[in-house]
Amino acid sequence: MRKLSLAIILAAGVAACTTTPTAPPALDLPPASANDPAFERWWLAFGDPTLSALIDEALANNLNLAAAVARVDAARAQYKIVAFDQSPELDVVANAGRNRQTALGSFPLPPGSPLTTNDFLVGLRASYEVDLWGKYRTATQAAQNDLFASEYARETVRTVVAAEVARAYFRLLAADAELALLRDTLESRTQTVALQQDRYQAGVIGDFDLNTAEAERAAVAADVALAIRVVAENESALAVLIGRSPRQVYAPKFTRDAQMVRLMQVPTLPAGLPSDLLARRPDIRDAEQQLVAANQRIDVARADYFPQLSLTGSYGSESNVLKSLFSGPAMIWGIGAGLLQPLLGLQLIDANVDLKTAQRDGSVIAYRQTVQAAFRDAHDALIANQTTREALAALRQRTDKLQKSLELADLRYRSGYSPYLEVLDVQRQLLQAQTLQILAARNVRLAVVDVAKALGGGWDYKTAVAGP
Repeated sequence: MRKLSLAIILAAGVAACTTTPTAPPALDLPPASANDPAFERWWLAFGDPTLSALIDEALANNLNLAAAVARVDAARAQYKIVAFDQSPELDVVANAGRNRQTALGSFPLPPGSPLTTNDFLVGLRASYEVDLWGKYRTATQAAQNDLFASEYARETVRTVVAAEVARAYFRLLAADAELALLRDTLESRTQTVALQQDRYQAGVIGDFDLNTAEAERAAVAADVALAIRVVAENESALAVLIGRSPRQVYAPKFTRDAQMVRLMQVPTLPAGLPSDLLARRPDIRDAEQQLVAANQRIDVARADYFPQLSLTGSYGSESNVLKSLFSGPAMIWGIGAGLLQPLLGLQLIDANVDLKTAQRDGSVIAYRQTVQAAFRDAHDALIANQTTREALAALRQRTDKLQKSLELADLRYRSGYSPYLEVLDVQRQLLQAQTLQILAARNVRLAVVDVAKALGGGWDYKTAVAGP
């Protein structure tokens, strides 16, 4: 026993001086290549009041964001619960009882002693476990870091919600523009069919040209029906994102400007990586706080190896007669101290330390994965921002050239120098180019959104988390 006690004391002395490092692991990061861009409300750069209003509505009503806020409230309550372990417990005690003893027991009562007695007790009872090894202090710090992590997770949801609303809005604008283009094309095809019918009745053209024109009109009409469905689906998706009621999701109503001029207006963002990307991304800071908390919980588990010192005290009055309960002779008090050292449960403590260590190792991997994903997002978004603009410029040029080709093909057909198939082929190419131009303009806007999101835009990363 003497050797065992000495071993426990030595282990406690060594472990008491040991704490688990809480710093995140060092990573091989790319160099910064941009200044400090301000992306707190990046959507204002589009100059679209409708977009700004939709994002504000989503940040106030989105259900995913509301759930994230609820998780922050739960983490704050858990922090208060854990912090309470550092405080002494003070309870008011009040008991009243009535007991009857047997007259045939091993120790007979004196003659005349009542078999039935009363007992009344009122007092205060206090207890406190001295935090010798910092167990409860470290547990409180871990709960506080969990709270910080939940706040960063909430900000991550904010950035995602703002980005997804913008993406849904730009998809809706593109769907509107494509529907408008198809309706204009359908009207043009209808006019062409009417002209071809007149030419057919006049004997200028045969059945082939007339049937071809009517078939092309029917194909565009089918595209119009599909485009109407796409617009409706984008409207309902946007209604869900901004947190509208089921009735409004079923019958969504949005006011927007679907003019191609507005769709082609795209802001220019600074290219390159900011130097503080790890601080800008709330998901990285969330993972970092979770890692700190996981390291601290290893120290909490290790503290169970050491003795626990508990202090207790009580003060009050006790009497078998209620009217004498608060008299001087009824006063009672007591103080005490207890030391508890686990012996047979050391394997259980070992297992708990191993569990917390494994959970910490998992948090390290999650942190590295989060940072890895963040730089991939930044890389892909910056590349997309560049290449989508180049694609849009090329499609604008192609659309302009095809517009001129259509005018020439129509003139050649009316003059009898070329068949109607030549006009039809150019018409199809022009419609395709115009559609692709709309999609390319949409993709440029989506790339801008992705850049802002990848670089940690959508929240004030310097002041967002103020603590419990």
